Amino acid sequence: MTDQTPKPENEKPTPTSTQATQVSTLNATLSVFRAWFGVQSEENRKRDFSTNDPTPFIVAGVVFTLVMIVGVIIAVNLALSGT
Repeated sequence: MTDQTPKPENEKPTPTSTQATQVSTLNATLSVFRAWFGVQSEENRKRDFSTNDPTPFIVAGVVFTLVMIVGVIIAVNLALSGT
């Protein structure tokens, strides 16, 4: 027998282990950006970890890492050129 208890209208269904969700490139990028700054919500974290394809998150993480490294190199060069 299945549970026929109605859920509140504002409650969103959570994905189960057999139900994989697809995360868009934009959502993955925003998720990595928010996590990078430490402001990721619990709902987004659950959504991110419910997907079976980590590729968008890996790509976004590599891109943000490269942007940070290039930013530090530029900042150091600007600081050293002013001396």
